[in-house]
Amino acid sequence: MNTEPSPGPSGQNPAAPAVPAPLPPSIPGSLHALVLQSLDDDQAQDIVSIPLEGKSAIADHMVIASGRSTRQVAAMAQKLAERIKHGGFGNSRIEGLPAADWVLIDAGDVVVHLFRPEVRSFYNLERMWAFGEAPAAA
Repeated sequence: MNTEPSPGPSGQNPAAPAVPAPLPPSIPGSLHALVLQSLDDDQAQDIVSIPLEGKSAIADHMVIASGRSTRQVAAMAQKLAERIKHGGFGNSRIEGLPAADWVLIDAGDVVVHLFRPEVRSFYNLERMWAFGEAPAAA
């Protein structure tokens, strides 16, 4: 007798963990690469990078990631700002650090959003900034 859950309507096993989309390639030594490496080093969860070049004038990349707690979100934001400065990319602006539910780091060409998971799912920035890259709802 098969005890595995049957595939859902999409043909995928509903119990199988979601595989995150691969991050876009970065130029070694770039601000984008530094941001992605810093978040990976600090064990950020569900890192997503959205290319904005040609879509928005605010930045070339938007990076979204989660931390397990407000303490981790705040620590990742502070370390990232420090690494950006020491990497020679200048000072970055940080918003939302006192509460650390959602912290925005504006590093110029890269804008970083760090969330607690519940807050991230509520705002769902990935969907808002997808620009039609996701399939349309039926």
